[in-house]
Amino acid sequence: MNKKKFISQLDQAEIESAIARAESATSGEIRVAIMQHPAGNPVAAAQDLFQNLGMAETQHRNSVLILVAPASQTFAVIGDEAVHQKCGAIFWEELAAAMAGCLRQGDFTGGLRQGIEKAGTLLATHFPRRPDDRNELPNEVIEA
Repeated sequence: MNKKKFISQLDQAEIESAIARAESATSGEIRVAIMQHPAGNPVAAAQDLFQNLGMAETQHRNSVLILVAPASQTFAVIGDEAVHQKCGAIFWEELAAAMAGCLRQGDFTGGLRQGIEKAGTLLATHFPRRPDDRNELPNEVIEA
């Protein structure tokens, strides 16, 4: 599937609202990106984009990126170093499984919402919102 068709089937407002809801309980940051080209290695592509977007520069190093590459029908979810220290591999496997089920059924908005909600729950557990917290990264869906 090409990026334009994938994006046309997304409810971007719902995705951005899900990000805002998830971030309302945490100092963590969540971003969603849609790749224009196929990703031979979606994790490597996500790691590069993570760096290019400055996601490793958040105050508490607790941001999460969900990257979808519709042309290769792949996706990756990665977190910054503080997130990795808290969650372990099982969490990422569960998050990916929840997303994959919806994505395979063509429910792209639902799949991304599942990933955002699970990431938000993890972040809220380990990085609760602080009184001085501010939104460090935009909530808009990124086209990369």
